[in-house]
Amino acid sequence: MGGRLLFLCHRIPFPPDKGDKIRAWHMLEHLARDWAVDLGCLVDDRADFDHVPALKEVCETVEARWTGTRLQAAARAVLATRRGRPLSLGWFHEPGLRAWTEAHLAHGRHDAVFVYSSAMAPYVMGARQPGLHRVLDMVDVDSEKWRAYAADARPPMRQVWAREARTLLRFEREAAADFERTLFVSAAEAEHFRALAPECAGRLDHVDNGVALGRFDPAVPRENPFTPGTRAIVFTGTMDYRPNVEAVCWFAREVMPMVDRAQFHIVGANPAPAVRALAQLRNVHVTGTVPDVRPYLAHAAVAVAPLRIARGIQNKVLEAMAMARPVVTSPEAFEGVRARAGRDLLVASGALETVRRVREVLDGQHPGLGAAGRLAVMGTHDWRATLLRLDGALAPARARERVPA
Repeated sequence: MGGRLLFLCHRIPFPPDKGDKIRAWHMLEHLARDWAVDLGCLVDDRADFDHVPALKEVCETVEARWTGTRLQAAARAVLATRRGRPLSLGWFHEPGLRAWTEAHLAHGRHDAVFVYSSAMAPYVMGARQPGLHRVLDMVDVDSEKWRAYAADARPPMRQVWAREARTLLRFEREAAADFERTLFVSAAEAEHFRALAPECAGRLDHVDNGVALGRFDPAVPRENPFTPGTRAIVFTGTMDYRPNVEAVCWFAREVMPMVDRAQFHIVGANPAPAVRALAQLRNVHVTGTVPDVRPYLAHAAVAVAPLRIARGIQNKVLEAMAMARPVVTSPEAFEGVRARAGRDLLVASGALETVRRVREVLDGQHPGLGAAGRLAVMGTHDWRATLLRLDGALAPARARERVPA
C-alpha cells in the first residue's frame, strides 16, 4: 500500500464520459490500487450524485459537494475578479469542500495530496506539512485557451478573456511554484509551460493521456446506428464546449458542401443552439446525448477532429484511433498525440486540405490507416503504460511512507 492520499477534483470523476472526467477517473482508479484514497470533488449536475456509490467502491471516503446553480457559480467568479483573481478560481470555490479539505489535512494522516486541475489548487496551496508530498495535475496550460479566445473575440469579451488569460497564467505560475510537482498532459504542454514559467522548470513533468483499449475495441460487434449504406463522417464530444462548437460549425459549413455522398454526424451531449441549428443543413445530423459513442465510431467511415483551439491531447482522437477508424484531424488537435501523421492518421489544415483528406479516405485511398492508428495508440497511449509516470511523480511520498518511524 502506498499510504494515504487526498485526491481533489473539480468535477466528480465518474462516469468517464467526457475529457476531464476520463483522465481524472483513470488516474483515480490507478492510484486507488496502491493508496487509501480520500476523494473530495465538486458536482455541477445533481444527477451525478447517483455515481457517488461507484466511487465509494474504490475510495476510502468520498466528499461530493454541490457547486450551486450556474448563476451562483458565476456570482462567485465575479467576486474573484474583484480580488484580482481569475474567474475560474471563484467558479470552483466551494466553502464546504474547503473546510473538509482543511480538516483532513489538520489530522496529518495523509502522505500525499493529488490535485486535479489548477482550479482546485487553492484548496491546498500553502499546506507545506512535514512529510506531505503535493502533486498538481494542471493537465493543460489553461491560460493559453483563454488567450486564444481573446484573440478571436470582439469587445467586451475580448477584454474579459484577455484578463482571464493574464490573471490565470499568473496564478498557474504561483501554483506550480507552490506544489512539489506539477504535471501536464503531454511533454509538449509541459515544455510550453516551462517556457512561460522558467522558475518552475525543475518541478514540472507530464503524464500522457491514454485510452481504454479494452473498452474501445474494434473487434467487439456493435449495432450500426446509421442508415444502411451511409458513409458517415463522425465528430464526438461535449457539444456545449466552445472549441467543439466552433469545430463542427466550421466543418459543416466550410467542408461538407464540398464532400459528396456522405453524412456528417455530430455525436455528443448538450448541443449548443449553434450546433442544433446545423441539423437544418443538408447531410448534417445532430444526435444530442447518446448512451454510447462506440457504435458511432465503429461504423464511421472517417472520424474528424477539426479543432482550431485545442490544448493537450484530444481523447476523441485517441478513441477513434483505438476503434481502428481513419482519423482526419487539425494540427491543433494532433498536438501531443504520439503517432505519425500520414501513417497512423491524417493531419489537414484549412478547408481545402481537409476536404481533400476526407475525400481520400472515403474513396478508399488509405485502406490501412485505421489499423495503423490502433497499433499506434496500443504502443504509446495505453493507460497502463502512461500512468507509470504518475507513480513516479508520487514516488517521494511512497518512499517516505516506507521509512520506519
